[in-house]
Amino acid sequence: MELKENYSLKNYSTFKIDCRAEYFCELSDVDDLREIVQLSKSLKRPLLFLGGGSNILFTKDVEQIVVKVNNKGIDVLHEDDENVEIEIASGEDWDSLVKYCVSKGWGGIENLSLIPGTVGAAPIQNIGAYGVELKDVVVSVNAILLDSMVNKVFEIDECNFGYRNSIFKNELKNKLFIYSVNLKLTKNSILKTEYGSIKEELNRRHIKSPNLKDIRDIICDIRKSKLPDPKVIGNAGSFFKNPIVPKSISEKILLDYPDVPIYKISESEDKIPAGWLIEKSSLKGKRSGETGIHKDQALVIVNYGNATGEEIVKFKDFVKQTVYEKFNILLQEEVNIF
Repeated sequence: MELKENYSLKNYSTFKIDCRAEYFCELSDVDDLREIVQLSKSLKRPLLFLGGGSNILFTKDVEQIVVKVNNKGIDVLHEDDENVEIEIASGEDWDSLVKYCVSKGWGGIENLSLIPGTVGAAPIQNIGAYGVELKDVVVSVNAILLDSMVNKVFEIDECNFGYRNSIFKNELKNKLFIYSVNLKLTKNSILKTEYGSIKEELNRRHIKSPNLKDIRDIICDIRKSKLPDPKVIGNAGSFFKNPIVPKSISEKILLDYPDVPIYKISESEDKIPAGWLIEKSSLKGKRSGETGIHKDQALVIVNYGNATGEEIVKFKDFVKQTVYEKFNILLQEEVNIF
């Protein structure tokens, strides 16, 4: 393991913000974690574990030891005629995992295709898309507690999964290292195609009996058409969570906007797409200096080239205030701001 100093992080986050880490190293072997923790103590610097960098916005230089997680491996733990349980190392690329599972005929995560990031970051956010969340397939999250270096297996009911939320994002933030995740997938998939855009694409392609690859291909194409490629323009995908609001608010919006997409959460709450709220606030394509809302996707804040993290934070605050003044809904960030 090599420890580097004053190391640029520009190529380690999809926002492409030009900032530096006081210390930087890569973790390919979990056995090196003990040495890294000892370094943290001796240098008196906390650790920051970094996966794909697709859900983080750096606003300043990082006075920590940034650890790029690169451990790899996919192991089959149990397999029968109906299901397969696999353990995936936290440094594996998430979408590569989805592609691999689809090729094997293992269903359950095909709707999560093309979500950027690593496997280890997936349970922290409880990633989700097109009617599926990671919690639907998780068996356990396997971690090492940093204060004691003891292994801890978090069973599904210990993870406190919620909408883009988990115990790892809250109570246990910065207190552990997730080294692998166990998933249970099925060989007899009941495909989730109820989202309108998936249905429309199936009809357009004249596919009446879709398979796993059909669903993955469709979702990849939809995401590519809706979300800008971070390799082309800096962004972290969806910047805001879709807000869950009281029915009194959604019903009021419905009076003024009969076409508003509303998703029922409970008898008292609805979910409204944040992108719709931003677009109806006349912010789609809005630009301020080197940052702004993408011209084709209102949910995405972009770095046009030389934006600073502070400029992006200032702009997202402007977006939140504008939406609040129009709809009385305060958006919450999905991106981690550091």
